[in-house]
Amino acid sequence: MSGSGGAESYVSWVRDGLRAVGDEVRLLTSTAGSAGDGRADYLAYGTDHPAAQALLQIVNPFAVHRVAAAIREFAPEVVLVNMFEHHLSPGILPLLRRVPTILFLTDYKCVCPLGSKMLPDGRRCVEPAGLVCWRSGCLGPAHWLRDQPRYALIRHGLRYVDRVITCSEWMRRELEANGVPAQALSLAVPPPGPRFHRRPAADPQFVYCGRLEVTKGVAQLLHAFAQIRAAAPSAQLRIVGRGAEAEGLQRLARDLGLDGAVTFRGWVPPDQVEHELADAWALVVPSLWAEPLGLVALEALVRGVPVIASADGGLGEALANPAHGLLFPNGDTAALAARLQEVASGRAFPGHRLAEDVVARAREAFALDRNVSILRGILVEVAGLAPSPRGS
Repeated sequence: MSGSGGAESYVSWVRDGLRAVGDEVRLLTSTAGSAGDGRADYLAYGTDHPAAQALLQIVNPFAVHRVAAAIREFAPEVVLVNMFEHHLSPGILPLLRRVPTILFLTDYKCVCPLGSKMLPDGRRCVEPAGLVCWRSGCLGPAHWLRDQPRYALIRHGLRYVDRVITCSEWMRRELEANGVPAQALSLAVPPPGPRFHRRPAADPQFVYCGRLEVTKGVAQLLHAFAQIRAAAPSAQLRIVGRGAEAEGLQRLARDLGLDGAVTFRGWVPPDQVEHELADAWALVVPSLWAEPLGLVALEALVRGVPVIASADGGLGEALANPAHGLLFPNGDTAALAARLQEVASGRAFPGHRLAEDVVARAREAFALDRNVSILRGILVEVAGLAPSPRGS
């Protein structure tokens, strides 16, 4: 796991949930990023340095060695693999041919070299990976050539996987369209902590929580927020997260005259995200790409916070009920500004919170203990498969 985004947090929650019911669970991850928040049982060398990644993302010999050692030592009855493409590499998959294996795909990386299925002009890519990645300008020739053996190994490695599950119906359809049959199991989130107290601010308060990357649409959010300032001069925007775009976004906020109206909070630990949501009139998730799900939106829903989000992807699926929030077309700044204004003016969610019955249903639908129970059933089912070598 690299960093500490939604998928990484979910893996930690699942591990803790399985251990809580008596299962013996061990976590193997890369040294790149948070290393499982420092609680991983096995670490394999990984790096974010581009030159090293050029080779290690094809086959990471350190990860291959570490996975092989972990299998010998721990002798797992079943293995759950997530986000292997980034640092562990497809080189680990053949090692699992004698162990029942589930692959949990929470992003597009297995079928898209960029991991976003988004073309350079912002449109969603609907073509399977191949020459189109070069011809469309998504990859330069060197990157495209480098990725040919990598994706050949990924396709080969899928032969050693007993089942593929993914985080939304949207992703299930996308994977199927790219030749990877999968079963949908939505992610889930823990309930609010005992100290969480929902208290909407006196003035409109919008919050963004996530990585500061181009595909996340934070620049678009700043432009949209600037558009509503004349009608809602007391509105505030709090941006929580870190990433490569941080300095550029701070400059943009100054250029748009948003000093004093926009606060950049930087990174906060996952267990403190709910404190950032406590006073929000709405969480804003303005992703330009079609998010596979968007875990922070679920965290907002179970805490009674309305969500404004882009419509394509798993976000639109999770927020299909208008009682959950407001959707707008991905990349449409004017539509996003209109949704912000609806909330700031009180036309939408005049109480600045979701209805109690809506929150109760969201907590039931996205309950982590229920989700872990379903996932455990899948693990038990796959663990019962005959451990004969596959893919040979």
